[in-house]
Amino acid sequence: MTVKEHKTKLSLVELVAGERDLLKDLMREALQAVLEGEMTEFLGAAPGERTERRQGYRAGYYSRSLVTRIGKLELSVPRDRNGEFSTALFERYQRSEKALVAALAEMYVQGVSTRKVKAITEELCGHGFSASTISQINKGLDESLARFANRPLKEAYPYLILDARYEKVREVGVVQNQAVLVAIGINWEGQRQVLAVELANRESQSSWKDFLLKLKERGLAGVEFVVSDNHAGLKRAIGEVLPEAAWQRCYVHFLRNALDYLPRKADDDCLQELRWLYDRRDHQEAQRDLAAWIGKWSGRYPKLVDWVEHNIGETLTFYRLPRQHHKHMKSTNMLERLNEEIKRRTRVVRIFPNAASCLRLIRALCVETHEAWLEDSRYLNMSLLAEQKKELLRLAA
Repeated sequence: MTVKEHKTKLSLVELVAGERDLLKDLMREALQAVLEGEMTEFLGAAPGERTERRQGYRAGYYSRSLVTRIGKLELSVPRDRNGEFSTALFERYQRSEKALVAALAEMYVQGVSTRKVKAITEELCGHGFSASTISQINKGLDESLARFANRPLKEAYPYLILDARYEKVREVGVVQNQAVLVAIGINWEGQRQVLAVELANRESQSSWKDFLLKLKERGLAGVEFVVSDNHAGLKRAIGEVLPEAAWQRCYVHFLRNALDYLPRKADDDCLQELRWLYDRRDHQEAQRDLAAWIGKWSGRYPKLVDWVEHNIGETLTFYRLPRQHHKHMKSTNMLERLNEEIKRRTRVVRIFPNAASCLRLIRALCVETHEAWLEDSRYLNMSLLAEQKKELLRLAA
């Protein structure tokens, strides 16, 4: 190695180390601000503020460590005089972090990892790992995640979104793809909720049917509208387990599938004009523009046009919903964004040491998303759907 190359490597190491320290400082400041904000909300007053809404007074701080993927952070947790203040920050944030660290540690203990994995896990937690250490980490996680996975569903969910992604899992020394099945529901309050996360050997009719039946056993009811891709097994399972629900084929997946029926040098305007059909005000307008699209492109791309004519109806079901819901319910994008977050975290592991480790991390991530959604204001105004149903009943009578 030349002197120049050596200096370059050193400078890169110093740069990475510097950025890591900066990230830790920024993360520490952000989390400290969250803690201060929680205390202000709890007391009803900022430090030194005089107000009739005040419910108590601050009484200093105590130190608490928080393990993250960028290192251990030392935080100052505020106290009140009566000792009543508590924060869910540590439990919520560390749930997925612990699951991630546990997955990496299991790889290390089982001898399928690298020195990099060992370095990451030891830096995160400040010590090495043994099988008993990992078991202790996982015990509390598994109990809380099992409660989430098996909780009764006590309210109706008129909207249901289903999708799957794949993760690599090592089983008996062989790396296999495992399907991660996920269901999101929207209740009559307009809130999004993660209803279920399960692993299956593959995405099939039987695996999706078992998944949906388990949801019904937990109390899933009132489903009126289901969004998913066009997976044949999933489609049949929906029809079998939720026959009363209308089915919407994700239009984004549909447009991707359309590429299979176009030559490589196809006119870009063809698919763009097809996509515009999903922005129309109602089904009648969409059908009118579809007829115009067919007339324009049938001569140039007959294979595509024939396929669209036979299949596009499955993607227009959303037009029966209130117009304000169209944007959110014509695709599985809501769940795709969750899947992207899962992917961002699971690619750190790459190959999970076992199925339990995989499910543990993904469920932990989904619980965090679920809790964040519950704290948000409503995602959809479901009174619009209720009013639409009343009007349809009135007209039918």
